[in-house]
Amino acid sequence: QVQLVESGGGLVQAGGSLKLSCAASGRSIGYNAMGWFRQAPGKEREFVASINWSSSNSIYGNSVKGRFTIARDNAKNMVYLQMTSLKSEDTAVYYCAAADSVWVQSRVGEYNSWGQGTQVTVSS
Repeated sequence: QVQLVESGGGLVQAGGSLKLSCAASGRSIGYNAMGWFRQAPGKEREFVASINWSSSNSIYGNSVKGRFTIARDNAKNMVYLQMTSLKSEDTAVYYCAAADSVWVQSRVGEYNSWGQGTQVTVSS
């Protein structure tokens, strides 16, 4: 089982930027699609972005398209989420996750390893 640890969350003003990191350990994630999800209080976990094993394909949730970018570095066993033009509605706990498949996935059920999450708060 791979262990995932997110970092980089914090408090930022609306319109600002933040970069989240996800460090994987225990085994290589080189052949896993990776994803980012978020969950706000009282809401269901929401898909944010996913990237395939080779970084040749990525997909995004509609609410973050054009503002967020997912990337990975397989040599470092790391995944990143660059967030720009942040809005108050982006406030949530952000989770990194690893899928069984090598291909991009948008459903929670396709991911079998999850980090503990990192809080992102956007003030308006």
